[in-house]
Amino acid sequence: MFDLMERAVEKGLKLGATYVDIRVVRNSSETVKIKNGAVEEATIKVNSGFGVRVLKNGAWGFYSSNKMDKDVIDEVVETAVKIAEASATRSKKPVKLAPVKIVEDKWRTPWTKDPFDVPLEDKLELFLEADKTIREQSDHVKISMVSYEARKIHKWFVSSEGSKIKAEIVFCGAGVSALAIKNGDVQRRSLPTSFGGNYVKKGWEYVDSLNLVELAERTGKEAAMLLDAKPCPAGKTTLILDSSQLALQIHESCGHPTEADRVLGTEASYAGTSFLTPDKLGKLKYGSEIVNIVMDPSPEKYPEALGSYKYDDEGVPVKKTYLVKEGLFVGYQLSRETAVELGFEESNGAMRADNWNRIPLIRMSLISLDPGDWKPEEIFEDTKDGIYMETNKSWSIDDKRLNFQFGCELAWKIENGEKKELLKNPVYQGITPEFWGNCDAIGKDFFIWGLPNCGKGEPPQVMWVSHGASTARFRNIMIFSGR
Repeated sequence: MFDLMERAVEKGLKLGATYVDIRVVRNSSETVKIKNGAVEEATIKVNSGFGVRVLKNGAWGFYSSNKMDKDVIDEVVETAVKIAEASATRSKKPVKLAPVKIVEDKWRTPWTKDPFDVPLEDKLELFLEADKTIREQSDHVKISMVSYEARKIHKWFVSSEGSKIKAEIVFCGAGVSALAIKNGDVQRRSLPTSFGGNYVKKGWEYVDSLNLVELAERTGKEAAMLLDAKPCPAGKTTLILDSSQLALQIHESCGHPTEADRVLGTEASYAGTSFLTPDKLGKLKYGSEIVNIVMDPSPEKYPEALGSYKYDDEGVPVKKTYLVKEGLFVGYQLSRETAVELGFEESNGAMRADNWNRIPLIRMSLISLDPGDWKPEEIFEDTKDGIYMETNKSWSIDDKRLNFQFGCELAWKIENGEKKELLKNPVYQGITPEFWGNCDAIGKDFFIWGLPNCGKGEPPQVMWVSHGASTARFRNIMIFSGR
């Protein structure tokens, strides 16, 4: 494999490119979806190919193919170089790359039981039992769903600077959800999250650990309970969020706006530019002094996190970076190109592509809110009056990532430190720096959530990311009842 890849690099350099890299990817995926006792989807997909990226005359060129032989490699490299030459005639300034450590390495994610080795019959037996269990909890549960996905990815990377990297990545996850209906009211409950489940870089042993049938029982019961719950009240109050909802808050209001390509205006799809412009770096008070948000995808620290990896798709070793330190905005997620443009000495390894036929983009990896000193029960006990919300139901945020609104699946009214009353259709809204500035308690119950479906780019790319979060409290937050 590396011999053919080195051929591509040599070809690009002979054609005048100043930099060349090639990625080869073999991507296997399995998806299973169950709905109301029927198998809606049970598919396995395998694709493979390679993409060549070149820099010539200060501009990028990229081309790819799903056939890998000498003639095709030469053709792909030649086309990538021509694209770079054409791009250079329209570019306003030449691309410069930050230096990178040259590495030769191979790495793999940890797993015990390859999910692709588990017979489909065994998977369907488990998923159908869970699906049935959801509907058994109440006659009002009209729709039950179970979702499962697994991926196995082999990647090879070679650059003209001398790096050679091989990676083998496995991840999987699952989740259950229910829709309960009564007198025109529709309530949804999803566990462990509302994004098709939770996902980690482990094998089938993780799905076993989820205890899907037990989760299904709770899901069905809570969906039915929500039908008789009171609507969430309106007004400003103290808000406590569970870690799964806070993970999405981090994703939308810190993860995306610290992506340097959004900041520089070279990427703006899916509600994306950013209010975190370079003039605010080191100056903007993003949150209270207890708020520390960090990018740290190192597999040595979090080997099972969905967003962890050792090298990005530019061959850059990952690097821990504080994005917010003691409430102050201090960092970005970077590529080699944006590092130079923003005045950083090096990239922190944030460039990833979702397949061989896509050019790498700056993508979130593992972005977390550092845990605090509070036990979760202490946060509740210390709250005289407030609302607790959990599990995302809806989200909306403006194109600067400033004004946002999130709906959750359920809430509890808190009185004198205790959960007193179940509430439905809870929604909260805010402005990012004000919201994080009102954070006055963070729990010790740090948990890393895996989201397999973060979208970005044109053409669209879907990436897998993680967020570490804990139970946290925010003062003076506007809440109301949605639908």
